[in-house]
Amino acid sequence: MLRCYFFTLFFLFGFFSLSQEADSIFRKNINIPRIAEAPKIDGILDDLAWENAPIAKDFVERNPTNGQAIPDSLSTEVKIIYDDLGIYFGAKMKDSEPHKIATELTERDDIGADDFFFILLNGYNDRQQSMQFIITAAGVQYDAKMTNGREDNSWDAVWYSDVKITDDGWVAEVFIPYFILRFPKKAVQEWGLNMEREVFRTRTRYSWNHVDNQKGAFSLYDGEIHGIEDIKTPTRLSFQPYISAYSNNYDGNTDFSFNGGLDLKYGISDAFTLDMVLIPDFGQARFDNNVLNLSAFEVQFAEQRAFFNEGTELFSKGDMFYSRRIGGAPARRPRPKEREEVIYRPNTVELINATKVSGRTENGLGIGFFNAVTNEAFAEIRNEETGEIRNEIVEPYTNYNVTVLDQRFGDNSSVSFVNTNVNRVGDFRDANATGLYLSHTNKANTWNYNVSTEGSWVFVEDENTFGTEIQGGISKISGEHRVQAEFDLRTLDYNINDLGFSTNTNYVRYRGYYGYRYLQPRGNLNNMFLNFNLNHFRRLDPDLFSNFTFNFNSSFTTKEFFGFGGGIETTPFGTNDIYEPRINGRHVKFPGYQDQWIWMNTDFRKKLAFEGFIDWYKYFEEGRSSVFLSLNPRYRFSNKFNLNYGLFYNPSYKEQGFVDMDGDDIIFGQRDRITVENSIGGNYIFNNKISLNLIFRHYYSGALYSKLYSLEQNGELTEEPDRENIYDVSFNTWNLDVKFAWWFAPGSQITILYRNALDSYLQESGQSINENLDYLFSQPQLNSLSVRLSYFLDYNRIRNAFANINTSNRKKPEKMSVGS
Repeated sequence: MLRCYFFTLFFLFGFFSLSQEADSIFRKNINIPRIAEAPKIDGILDDLAWENAPIAKDFVERNPTNGQAIPDSLSTEVKIIYDDLGIYFGAKMKDSEPHKIATELTERDDIGADDFFFILLNGYNDRQQSMQFIITAAGVQYDAKMTNGREDNSWDAVWYSDVKITDDGWVAEVFIPYFILRFPKKAVQEWGLNMEREVFRTRTRYSWNHVDNQKGAFSLYDGEIHGIEDIKTPTRLSFQPYISAYSNNYDGNTDFSFNGGLDLKYGISDAFTLDMVLIPDFGQARFDNNVLNLSAFEVQFAEQRAFFNEGTELFSKGDMFYSRRIGGAPARRPRPKEREEVIYRPNTVELINATKVSGRTENGLGIGFFNAVTNEAFAEIRNEETGEIRNEIVEPYTNYNVTVLDQRFGDNSSVSFVNTNVNRVGDFRDANATGLYLSHTNKANTWNYNVSTEGSWVFVEDENTFGTEIQGGISKISGEHRVQAEFDLRTLDYNINDLGFSTNTNYVRYRGYYGYRYLQPRGNLNNMFLNFNLNHFRRLDPDLFSNFTFNFNSSFTTKEFFGFGGGIETTPFGTNDIYEPRINGRHVKFPGYQDQWIWMNTDFRKKLAFEGFIDWYKYFEEGRSSVFLSLNPRYRFSNKFNLNYGLFYNPSYKEQGFVDMDGDDIIFGQRDRITVENSIGGNYIFNNKISLNLIFRHYYSGALYSKLYSLEQNGELTEEPDRENIYDVSFNTWNLDVKFAWWFAPGSQITILYRNALDSYLQESGQSINENLDYLFSQPQLNSLSVRLSYFLDYNRIRNAFANINTSNRKKPEKMSVGS
């Protein structure tokens, strides 16, 4: 059967690749000069370097009216120059109402109610990956990497900018050093470039090279920079040493700790960079949004550690790399003997160091290598009779590796190879996973075809378990009408979870999609999207129907920027759930449902804005339903101060799910479950370098069981009224972070963090709100105060500083002799 799938995929790929229309995208270009003396970056374009600089102009509206020329009242002109250190941009943006220019202060890498200027640079001019630099009219920097239209703002770079509001608009002056860019090593450079300007009060965006919304990703529409020649780039070497101090009080006990370490970046060449973290410290990483998980699968958490977020776009190919595995839970559970109990089990493992090497050759071959090493971890086990405590290893020294090869071709196509490998010392499990991925977009950028396959190997002692995944699809990606057809399958033993993240296995899934959209405003609407989806899901071996789903969803935005939409989803034939029983080969029958939802948001240009949704699942079974309600108001008190509140409420009635095993019997329960989450966020921004930030979250979820069942072989549930109910549960988690941050120099920061955290887990449910909170606050609390100082050191600046000192010292004796 797998051979048949492969044949079908490659037949379709070859068939649709035969006819290739020519790409007709018009590309502007600008030829820029080398300068002898760099301008001062102060937002005032009065330096000699700017006098004869060429001008990029004639911007075109991108949103909401695609293709319309920019009005004279918003005329935008950008001067561009370069030297051996980097490239400079001076943008003059007219505005007939300069007092209405939006200038909300935010933290770095955030954009609020702001006008902004946007630069997109692609050193390889391959229309696929660009460096993105944004400066708001309030002077706040935002940077990211954009790959085929997908933005990754975890990347942070050191660059320089300033802005000025003038009588006829505003000015942005930007310097981007070569050491943060990637480009091939050759005498004559040709880079991709696009620039944009957003006017917040009208929510209009204008681009230098026209971005046609009928087809393709934003990065496809770069213009070009010519004229950069024979640049002698400086050594790309920087250090970021840090020191940190922590005071942690938990359950009345206080401890103090001091840490120090170093991040290092080295440009192996103009195209390849080495990143290394030595003695890492992630104590100030944001808290996880923990939940009561009653499902068959683990919860996937976002990566909060900066090193694992920055510059990892190559390693995300194929979604085989889940960085939270590194330093996460130990691989093995403690194994107490008779009359022993586990008194301590570590939740995380210490990271010793991590290294990344990544870049791309002149021919478009991306190469990435990632390595990390973690320390041993031990559980403590006590003998109940003697009181003796012994240590048992639950995680040995472990080495994690990721290797990526990514060859780009055409304007929007690539073939990629990814390998992940985990090696643990001793008799612990090892793992290896390999993926091959092909994504091809025709020259006209109207159709995309993709195929991929992955294999996983898990080694435990002398056993080797192999699993595979195969995917393929065809998509029309242009015009008002868009379609997609795809399928994927995974075998039972597919398992990439030693360094990746996967859930469902042993399935084959087919999906069809049709979408209709407005490409230009019509009537009172700026845009409209209508989407129809069909999904058919089956167990692979042995074959079993699982479910068939129809989904319709919609999105509308009015010319007053009021957004709304909704949809319906139904599983008319019910579901044979093959995962909830937790045993391979078993399934449970669940009734079908009809789901309907609506959502809306008000105009975010206003000081008071609101967004929310309500989603109601009504099952084809009396009394069984689930409601999801979310409300999120926010208020902007001034350009410095804002607050937001979030409420999430989810009552679920007559929900059925796995609760336990009794020998070979699988026990299910019927439960009513209530989940409530409250969150508050606030920011006070003193200026574009100093901020005070608050994040609060309280989460509660409780499950109250009313019936217990035994699962039959045919998937039916048989009630067991005499079985004792010991499965009621309630869970609370409370987190409060208050952080002060000061970017006191480029790339250098002081952060002070106060953290309060506690949680509770109780084998009962149905308490009142007061009883629930009383129990929560009776639990041990964590109160933590930490200070962290990091400083960015650029090798070239250090070298120049020492050279100036030496020059000055050599001159002093001459001055003394003259005066004697």
